[in-house]
Amino acid sequence: MSLIQVAGMLSLLFLSSHCFATEHGSAVQQTAAPFQKQASPDYLLGPDDLITIQVFGVEELGAKPIGVDTGGHIDLPLVGRLKVAGLTLEQLKSELITRLRVYVKEPDVAISVSEFRSQPVSVLGHVNSSGVHQLQGRKTLAEIMSLAGGIRPEAGPVARITRRLEFGRIPVPGASDDATGQFSVAEVDLKGIMDGLKPEENILIQPHDIISVPKADIVYIVGDVKKTGGFVLNGRKKVSVVEALAMAEGFTPTADKKKAEILRLVPGKDERTRIAVDLKRIFAGKAIDQAMQPEDILVIATSASKALRTKVGDSAISAITSMVTWGLIY
Repeated sequence: MSLIQVAGMLSLLFLSSHCFATEHGSAVQQTAAPFQKQASPDYLLGPDDLITIQVFGVEELGAKPIGVDTGGHIDLPLVGRLKVAGLTLEQLKSELITRLRVYVKEPDVAISVSEFRSQPVSVLGHVNSSGVHQLQGRKTLAEIMSLAGGIRPEAGPVARITRRLEFGRIPVPGASDDATGQFSVAEVDLKGIMDGLKPEENILIQPHDIISVPKADIVYIVGDVKKTGGFVLNGRKKVSVVEALAMAEGFTPTADKKKAEILRLVPGKDERTRIAVDLKRIFAGKAIDQAMQPEDILVIATSASKALRTKVGDSAISAITSMVTWGLIY
């Protein structure tokens, strides 16, 4: 075999090995990819997290997921027991490289989070996706609300937060400790945060926080009004009858202003009491505009005489229209 032929074969071997390395990458990168989950750079490992650690050339540290125990430790071959709670992935990687240099000259370490379990936040109440969500790093209240799918239309304007005191007190005015002395509790202006009016209350959420979004206070208006249904009070505890009518866009032509009533729940019972309302006297300034309470139902009655006149009028208009159509009236 000539020297030229030998050189050609060596070149082919070099190119083949280079292409294989480029296509497949290192052994650690190739096998670690299926297990990797994106973690925020500032995500702090904690109890119950599931992580995967691989070291190229060290068979004892394969691709099997490792659980962080309740004390925040893991047990690794060659390394032993190691506390990882409170470390970022980069900090843990640096610590492992330091310890493995006893056995490997230049340790090639790859770490990924297989399952996030250590930073649960419970979101309850009137949100679109209630349940337990993982922080996976620093997140604000608005970001957690987004993870929960946003709030429902009937949601109230505030969110109630309960926090373990080990994570500090909730940094908003009005926060207080509960009776056990173990939790900080507070209400924040959720509507103000969403509307950009209270950015200072868009606080960072901590692990194990419980966020509850209660139903809004609502009054109901039915009967002869232009818009029936439930109307959110938007933080107000009471609304007057006149204000409620404004929400319902006013009366229809057949409404009986003298015969309205409020149906109000009796405390502790599954029944309602009736409160008569004379709207004609209220509008004339001869009676006090009554206050409605959450869950009240305002009923606007129909005037029989007005309804009859309206029906007769409609019939007359219909008859005249028909006569014009058939040429009986010119």
